[in-house]
Amino acid sequence: VGICELPFHPISSEVIGGVGGTCVIRGCVPKKILVYGAAFGSELEDARNYGWELNEKLDFNWKKLLHKKTDEIIRLNGIYKRLLSNAGVKLFEGEGKIVGPNEVEVTQLDGTKLSYSAKHILIATGSRAHRPPIPGQELGITSDEALSLEDLPKHAVVFGGGYIAVEFASIWRGLGANVDLFFRKELPLRGFDDEMRAVVARNLEGRGINLHPQTNLTELIKTDNGIKVTTDHGEELIADVVLFATGRLPNSKRLNLEAVGVELDNTGAVKVDEYSRTSIPSIWAVGDVTNRMNLTPVALMEGTCFAASVLSEALIFYLKLFLVRNLANQTTAMYLVLFLGNEISLYIMPLVVVCIPPLSVVGLSEEQAIEQANGDVLVFTSTFNPMKNTVSGYDDDFEIRQEKTVMKLVVDAETDKVLGASMCGPDAPEIMQGIAVALKCGATKAQFDSTVGIHPSAAEEFVTMRSVSRCITCSGKPKTNL
Repeated sequence: VGICELPFHPISSEVIGGVGGTCVIRGCVPKKILVYGAAFGSELEDARNYGWELNEKLDFNWKKLLHKKTDEIIRLNGIYKRLLSNAGVKLFEGEGKIVGPNEVEVTQLDGTKLSYSAKHILIATGSRAHRPPIPGQELGITSDEALSLEDLPKHAVVFGGGYIAVEFASIWRGLGANVDLFFRKELPLRGFDDEMRAVVARNLEGRGINLHPQTNLTELIKTDNGIKVTTDHGEELIADVVLFATGRLPNSKRLNLEAVGVELDNTGAVKVDEYSRTSIPSIWAVGDVTNRMNLTPVALMEGTCFAASVLSEALIFYLKLFLVRNLANQTTAMYLVLFLGNEISLYIMPLVVVCIPPLSVVGLSEEQAIEQANGDVLVFTSTFNPMKNTVSGYDDDFEIRQEKTVMKLVVDAETDKVLGASMCGPDAPEIMQGIAVALKCGATKAQFDSTVGIHPSAAEEFVTMRSVSRCITCSGKPKTNL
C-alpha cells in the first residue's frame, strides 16, 4: 500500500495538506483545543465563588494557546506518519493525480514527477471550506485561517448557522471578543431537534453573542477601521475578522478525475455505488469527497469496508447510508447500515456541536420521530441548573449566569423503544456516547427507568425522567418501514 499526501501545514490549500487530514490538523482536534481554552475564562470567574482568591484582572495570552495548539497537531501529524510506516505503508509527499484506471502520478516536493501503478486506487481527499459569492468575499476567512489567526479579534462576525459557525462564535466570545452571529434561518443548527436548537440559541445569547437570525451578508468592504459588513436588512457594522462558515465542497478539482472517466456530480463530489466504487471499477472513493455523510467516524468506517472488499476479492462488505430527513429535507438522525453476507448491522450516529456548553444528540429528533412514527410519540424532558452553577452561578449581589442544562428522550409509545436522545449542557458528548450504546442495543424507556443513576451527576437525569412532557398523536398516518 502506498499513500500520497500533500506536505503538512496547519492552513490547507490546493498544494498543502498533511497526514491526518482535516479533522486532526485543521478541524475537530485543534478546534476542541481552542474550545477548552475558551471555557477556562468562565471557569476562572466561577472559581471565585468556590473560594479561589484570584486577581481582579485575568490575562489571556492568545499566542501561547495558538502555539500549544500547533505543537499538538504537529505531534499528531508525526504519530500518523509513524502509524503508516509501522504498518508498512509507503508515504509519498507531494501532489497526486490519477492519469489512468490503474496509474497515479505524484509531483514531489522538488517538482519531479513519478508514476505508480496499482490494482486499486482509493480517493480520500476530503473537502475544502466554501466562501459565499458576495462582493468582498476575499476579505473574509474560513475555518482554516480561523484556527491560526495571528491576533485574537476584538470584534468578530461569523456568517453561518451550522457546527463551525456556532463553535467559533463560542470560542471567540469565550476568549473575550465581541461576536455577531448571522444566519439564514430562524434558529442556528438547522436539522437538529428544534427544541434543542432554541436552547443553544438562548445559551449563545446568554454568553453575550449577538444573534442575527434570517439575515444574509451582502458585501464586505475594507476600511481604515476594519472590515465593513453590510446585510440584506440594511445593517452595517465594523469587524476585525469575518468568518465564512457556509459549508464545504468536495476536494476533487486537481485530481484529473473526469479525464480518466470518473464521474462527478455538480458539486464536484465523486459518484460512488454502495460499495464506494466509482464509475471506473478499479477506482474507489470514501469520505467527504463523495459528499455522502461528511463525518470523520463515517469516513473511517467507509475505509474499513473498502479494505475488506478489495482484500477479500469479493464484495462481501458494503455500506449503505440511510439518512432520515425532516420536512425541510435536512439530514439530522444518521444511520449506517453495514451488510456482511446475510447479516445486517445498524449503526446510529451520535453527533456533537462543540459550543459552550456543548450540544450532543443521537437517534431521532422529536420532529423526525413525529414524521416517521407509526403510532404516538412520547417526549420526556428535564431542565435544571447544573449542580456546579448553584454555587458558581451567583455572586453575593447579583446573578452571574443562568444557564440551564436540557435533556430529552423521544419514545415510541407502542413499543416503549427510545428513538432519540438529546442533551445541551456540560459533558454532553461524554454522556451521549453511553446513551448511543443503549440505543444501538434497542433500549426501552422501561430499561432506562430501571437503571440506577449515578448520584450526584447530570447523567442520572436520563434514568429518572418519569413524567411525560407531551404526547404527540401520530396514529392514522401512513406506515413507514423505519
